[in-house]
Amino acid sequence: MNTINLPSFGAGLLSSGMGTYLDQPREYGTSLKGFGKRFGMRLSGVAVSNTMEAGLGAVWGEDPRYLRAADQSFSHRIGHVVKMTFMAPNRDGRIVPAYARYAAIGGSNALSNAWRADSDATVDHTVIRIGLGFLGRMSSNAFYEFWPDVKDRFLKR
Repeated sequence: MNTINLPSFGAGLLSSGMGTYLDQPREYGTSLKGFGKRFGMRLSGVAVSNTMEAGLGAVWGEDPRYLRAADQSFSHRIGHVVKMTFMAPNRDGRIVPAYARYAAIGGSNALSNAWRADSDATVDHTVIRIGLGFLGRMSSNAFYEFWPDVKDRFLKR
């Protein structure tokens, strides 16, 4: 769970670029300034979500970090990536629903409507952003699960 790292930065560039290309939301325009507004909006949303998840997780005894299943089969690892998008270890090490993550992704997206462009601060857009928040977490999990293997296999010196 990192706010500023290579995968998050890349995802921010991609989503901000796509938003600029599609001119969504229209209030930002298709200029470099509009791209910057989209990138800043995404970064602030990720920062708020991560802060909420870490804080609530600490209070509720949830560990938001992703732990790899490197010694398992490929299909098990894919299942682990998906499962750990919605689950987290508690203080005892048991895997439980990641309530802090649910509250953080949902809450931060609802909260961000206060500073979003009017056309983007709707219920429909909020629900879509929540879904994309979980999809982003799943993508991040997949990166952390498989990148060390890719790096070891293809980027040896």
